[in-house]
This record gives sequence, structure tokens and C-alpha cells, in this order.
Amino acid sequence: MKKSTENIKQESDELQFIEKVVHINRVAKVVKGGRRFSFSAVVVVGDGEGKVGSGLGKAGEVPEAIRKGVENAKKNMVKIPLVQNQTIPFETVGRYCASRVLLKPASKGTGVIAGGAVRAVLESVGVQNILTKCIGSHNPHNVVKATISGLQQMKSKEHVANKRGKKIEDI
Repeated sequence: MKKSTENIKQESDELQFIEKVVHINRVAKVVKGGRRFSFSAVVVVGDGEGKVGSGLGKAGEVPEAIRKGVENAKKNMVKIPLVQNQTIPFETVGRYCASRVLLKPASKGTGVIAGGAVRAVLESVGVQNILTKCIGSHNPHNVVKATISGLQQMKSKEHVANKRGKKIEDI
């Protein structure tokens, strides 16, 4: 019995996620007695090793909205291939609605050059060297989704080699 509880503790320790609150919005609904306030929170969750997800939580209180956003983000996680110096393999543009996010790989020691919403996504993924530019709409909901869209376009060398029917050294 003791071994099973130790295994559960180890598994829960391994599943540590980086949770970042990108944006909290207070919404007012006018009713007969006055205003009713509710909150929505955009949250990004990642493991720091290539997995990331985003979620939106809505509730009457801020902590509850954040908790719902984290649950939603954990359900929508995707895997991103990273290069050894903790950057992306190639340049790409992520698109979602009117938001565009340019993602460029950078050399070691550059750091994360990004704004608030993009930075939250990239730090959750585990990217340490990258250059970004947000083009078009700066709406945090759309910028987060555009960044994840751009990261989903990344393909690893192994995937490309399998698709072309070649060895990794030939690419």
C-alpha cells in the first residue's frame, strides 16, 4: 500500500505546470437593482518542455475564473518541437482573426523579446531565445491563439524526415 502512495506523489510532482494569467476582464451587467459584475480570465498553462494550452474562465469571482481557465487550458494542450538552444526551428507567422504574430528563432543568449500575451505563451512552452512582433489586433485573447497557431506550424526534423522518406542527416 505504501508503494502506491509514493508513486502517486511522484506522478503529481512530475506534472508541474507553469500557469500564467494573461488578462482579467471585469464585465458589468446592468439589472434593475444596479450592476452585476462578473470576471473572465485568459490563462496559459505549459510544462516548460514543449507543451502549452490556453483557456478562458468566466465566474463571479476572480480566483474561480482563473481556476476555470486553468482547467480549460489543460484540456487544450498541444506539443511544440523545440531546438537544443531552446528556440523554434524556423520563422513563422501565426494567425487568428485580425491578430498576426511573427515568430523568429534567435541565437543563444538573446532571451524572449516579446510583449505580454506572447511572452506568457512562450515562457510556458519553455522557449528561451526568440524574437517576436505582434501585428494587427492586440486583443489578448486573439494574440494568445495566434501565438499557439504559429507554434503549431513547427515540425521537428524527425517528422520532416519521415514525411520525405529520408534520414535525419540528409535534411
